Amino acid sequence: MEFIKGRRSIRKFTNEKIEKQDIIEILEAAMSAPSAANRQTWAFVVITKRKILDKFPQFHKYTQMILQAPVAIVVCGDMEKDIQSGDIPRGYWVQDCSAATQNILLAVHAKGIGAVWCGIYPNEEMVRNVRELLNLPDHIVPLNVIPIGHPAEEKPRADRFEEERIHYNKW
Repeated sequence: MEFIKGRRSIRKFTNEKIEKQDIIEILEAAMSAPSAANRQTWAFVVITKRKILDKFPQFHKYTQMILQAPVAIVVCGDMEKDIQSGDIPRGYWVQDCSAATQNILLAVHAKGIGAVWCGIYPNEEMVRNVRELLNLPDHIVPLNVIPIGHPAEEKPRADRFEEERIHYNKW
């Protein structure tokens, strides 16, 4: 439990490179996430080119830290895989990709690296800008971008537990 409770959003990075094998293992963790009807609606764009990374803050004011990050992963939903499956309707791609995102954040933390989740969807303007920047096909929707790097900051564990938010059996 301490491992999960100790994960924090890191927004300051060193210029140390992230190894390709680390990225592969992080994406293996992402693809180990649960998904509705096992549709696995996720797709990922790994960005390592500085020219591309540096464009994010031009349209997403909360991604300034990407200017320091050596890599970022854009977690996307594949609408061609988000199909009716038995009694499970379309639309669960957001949950699928969010579970994959949490696995990315935990895998990054397990490796002693840092990351932060920066939302894109449902902001239509940001979705459009990311689509154009990354040349995404129409059936791919970017959910978020996760800047990743070696931490240039340390953060103490945050205690977010609030018992008053828990209800048993009824509200």
